[in-house]
Amino acid sequence: MSEAVDTLDNKNKEKEGIGEFIRHTREELDKTTFPSSDDVKNTTIIVIISVIFFAVYLFLIDHMWTYLLDGLTWLVNKIVGI
Repeated sequence: MSEAVDTLDNKNKEKEGIGEFIRHTREELDKTTFPSSDDVKNTTIIVIISVIFFAVYLFLIDHMWTYLLDGLTWLVNKIVGI
């Protein structure tokens, strides 16, 4: 019998816990400030430009290494006589 009472007490505490959690969550959400649409737009533009820049940079580095390694392979094959 005492186990059933303990279970009911735990359920009531859980409900209070969930209610308190929701109340605290709403309080914290009211404290937050969100960026303006201009800030979001400017940050998005910066991210897009950065991604394009690094994509081009990595593309050029990749092609440079490919060119150098192909040349080195050709040179080694020329020396070995293959």
